[in-house]
Amino acid sequence: MTGCNSTRKVNYRNGHYVSAREMARIKAEERRRGGARKSKTVRTTPAGRSKVVAKRKGSAAPTRREINTVIETARSYQGTPYKYGGTTRMGMDCSGLLLASFNAIQVPIPRSSNEQALWGTPIRPQELQAGDLIFFGASPGSGTITHVGLVTDVSTEGVQFIHSSTSLGVVENSLESDYYLSRFIKAVRPRI
Repeated sequence: MTGCNSTRKVNYRNGHYVSAREMARIKAEERRRGGARKSKTVRTTPAGRSKVVAKRKGSAAPTRREINTVIETARSYQGTPYKYGGTTRMGMDCSGLLLASFNAIQVPIPRSSNEQALWGTPIRPQELQAGDLIFFGASPGSGTITHVGLVTDVSTEGVQFIHSSTSLGVVENSLESDYYLSRFIKAVRPRI
C-alpha cells in the first residue's frame, strides 16, 4: 500500500514530476494564496486594446497533460484499500478515486458515480480515449449505475481502466473481461 509518505512520482500541471506529498504541499500553498484555478487570458478587444479576462472553467477541451495528470494521480493510489465513502490513501471508493484524481488538476467533480455519469458528454464505447469515465451496474444487464472507472489506455489490445474494487482496492483492469463487459452501462467524456 502506498502511504502519505510515498515518493511515487505524479505529473503536476506544469509538466514537472513531483511526489504526491509535494503536490499536496503546493496545492495547499495555492489555496492559502487564493491562486488555485484562477488563470487568466489576455484577449484583444475590437478596438485593439488588450484585456485580461479570467478563463472559464470547463470551457476548453482538456489538454493531454491534464489528462495524463489525472491518470497518473489515479495510478499513484494503486494498492489503496477500498473504503466506502473514502477519498484518501487510507481507503477510497470508486467515485472517491476520481474525485481525488481530478482534484490534482483542480477540477471539482460530483461525488457519487451516478452523478459523475451526468458530468460530461455521453460517448460510444468505440470512441473511448484515455481520461474518459466508464460506468457499470452491480450485476450483468443492470441499468443502475453503481460503479465508475477511469480509462487509462486504449490500444489494439483493448481498453484499460483504473477503479477502486470492493475486494481489491485501487487496481487497473481490462474492460474486455467478461465480468466488466457484462456490467458496462455507459461512458462519458468528462467536462474539464
